[in-house]
Amino acid sequence: MTGSADYSEHMAAEPEELLFSYAELRDPQLQLDMFGRVLPAEPDTLPGYTVDYVEIDDIRFNDRTGRTVHPHLRPTGNTRDKVLGALLRLTPEEFVAADEFEVAMFRRVRVTLGSGREAWVYLTA
Repeated sequence: MTGSADYSEHMAAEPEELLFSYAELRDPQLQLDMFGRVLPAEPDTLPGYTVDYVEIDDIRFNDRTGRTVHPHLRPTGNTRDKVLGALLRLTPEEFVAADEFEVAMFRRVRVTLGSGREAWVYLTA
């Protein structure tokens, strides 16, 4: 193949970081809308947390998801508690879009997953 490298070669050359998602960002259609691609995903868990729900009054979020209620993580400290989710690989540019999507009520922090891998996750600010 001559000319420019194909998409998979381009993506392999860009650094990617891991994001644990337990909610909307796992949706392939939302990924296509936000990132222009479906993200590679692997099942994983986040021990010591459960999922609660919070109402969000942000028109951007509501328009994208069609919902006004959003799941959020609640730390319990109990290793028997765990949240099921997916480990996604995002480029730095995709993280900018994800940060904007997660609105001001959430902040991105590093966590250790059930697999032992470290990843970013969005927690309530």
